[in-house]
Amino acid sequence: MVYSPTELLAIYLDARGQRQKVGRLAFHHRKILFEYDPAFLAAGIEISPFKLPLKPGVFPPDTTIFDGLFGVFNDSLPDGWGRLLLDRTVERHGIRRGQLNPLDRLAYVGSHGMGALSYEPELGTHDSGQTLLALDRLAEESATVLRGEDEEVFEELLRLNGSSSGARPKIVAQVSQDKASIFHSHQPLRPGYAHWMIKFPSSQDAREIGAIEYAYSLMATEAGVEMPETHLFRTRKGRYFGTRRFDRDRDARIHMHSLSGLIHSDHRTPSLDYDMLLRVTTALTRDIQETEKAYALACFNVLAHNRDDHAKNFSFLLDAQNKWVLAPGYDLVFSYGPGGEQSMLVMGEGKDPGTVELQALGKQHRLKHAPEILARVRSAVAKWPEFAELAGVPRKSSGEIVSRIKL
Repeated sequence: MVYSPTELLAIYLDARGQRQKVGRLAFHHRKILFEYDPAFLAAGIEISPFKLPLKPGVFPPDTTIFDGLFGVFNDSLPDGWGRLLLDRTVERHGIRRGQLNPLDRLAYVGSHGMGALSYEPELGTHDSGQTLLALDRLAEESATVLRGEDEEVFEELLRLNGSSSGARPKIVAQVSQDKASIFHSHQPLRPGYAHWMIKFPSSQDAREIGAIEYAYSLMATEAGVEMPETHLFRTRKGRYFGTRRFDRDRDARIHMHSLSGLIHSDHRTPSLDYDMLLRVTTALTRDIQETEKAYALACFNVLAHNRDDHAKNFSFLLDAQNKWVLAPGYDLVFSYGPGGEQSMLVMGEGKDPGTVELQALGKQHRLKHAPEILARVRSAVAKWPEFAELAGVPRKSSGEIVSRIKL
């Protein structure tokens, strides 16, 4: 295949069952430029209020992170596992991964990314199978890809990946209400089904990571953290964590924007404090209850020892009234951060933040209900052994987590 770089992309917002042209991206002299469509300006929908305010004219990049791509569009790109699959797939067709520019990658995402943005022309193929998906087989194929073997499986897993972010192998799929049947996601939603994301262990994960993440989802719900529906898919060979997608309302897509993309903060370089998360939440949503939700997430991550709390693991949704709300919690699981520290500082402390810093954070933002929120999270985290037992986490792993979390 002869490589021809993508130099112009049309962007669409396919939110809540309506399709609107947002504007266009151009790759010119190795710079990415953006311009809103006049009709979209008139509609008054702000897809990225801080970095792409609604106004006419050409927007040049204001940063070199995201390869010069604007944060709201970078949110559409696969990261980690999804990027690996795309790179290996294009190399099978004779294109070096280093040749791809950011617009090429968005064109491969096309209309199958997370959130509600779509890109044309679309380069990727997303044929949908009608057969049931077997989780054990997909887990084995994912492990094969991570080992660099059997190139034949790359394109199938890329189609199933749905351009999702994160380092762990995963698929997006339609799941029946009783969780017994799983089909491809890239087709009209079947009656009685919903859109889900299902994860598989990476080569660096403990074998029981699915059960641990499921136990954490139960604990987070008990702690008052808003969570989507979760499930532990149990098969003959494994247990896989799944979560219902909150960027979908049946087949309707919902616009989603990460904290990283909103403020152009590279999630690979820890540089933020939870103070910034709460400030952004307040400024964007203008709702103290949403700020309290962000505070509950901060308390949970710190006390439950989730140190992979980087800027791309917090997102916001644009609702049907064009109002921003904090997205439900996701990627909440026991983890070690960079150098064993919290990815997101708490009032300047990253090595060993705790109750003192969380109390100061609540006072800093004058959150009237901060003491009750913190108390509820502490109570839930203290019940970790109960949630671990419910999820079937082995006692050894459960005990190791007990030694780290702040009871």
